[in-house]
Amino acid sequence: MDHHERSDPRLTPPGRGAGERAALILVLMISLICGAVAAGALWSNGAEADRELAAHRHQVRATTTGPAKDPPVAARYGSTPQAVAPAVWEQPENVRRSGTVHVPPRTPRGGTVTIWVDDTGTPARPPGSAADRALTSLSGGSVATASAGAIGAGALVLVRRRAEARRLAAWEREWERVEPVWSGRLRRGSPPGTDDD
Repeated sequence: MDHHERSDPRLTPPGRGAGERAALILVLMISLICGAVAAGALWSNGAEADRELAAHRHQVRATTTGPAKDPPVAARYGSTPQAVAPAVWEQPENVRRSGTVHVPPRTPRGGTVTIWVDDTGTPARPPGSAADRALTSLSGGSVATASAGAIGAGALVLVRRRAEARRLAAWEREWERVEPVWSGRLRRGSPPGTDDD
């Protein structure tokens, strides 16, 4: 059989497309697993932090001693409008406290609101909710999935480029060996690789 009728099986590996698809599926699965693990860890850590915080947060009733005022723009937060008003309340040990608290807009003097306080009776943010934890977990899991996927895809691209470079180099070597015989530049009896033209 002549050189030009044979081909090196290494030049066109069988099932290369299937192998690439399998590698992509593997990267996708690893990315999803990383995202799920990250989301689970964030949920667990958030739940533990919320339990710890809840142990030191208490709800008390406060009575406003003045009308509600809109806070400065820098103090506004969330999607629900918040106003502030002076108020008095009793902390869990029945010690009377006073200060400025967040209240619904247009709360009149003498209105009562429920506020969260810490162990010292100082107004504090409430413990996180399950919805907040879910959002944090979902966001973190999505970032982990995307990061793992990007790293895996980058590695696959690098491996494919190197394999393609090796394949092209092997093709060039094969062509240098076959081309003189194929083109007829080689006389009978001349060893391959010599050019008599």
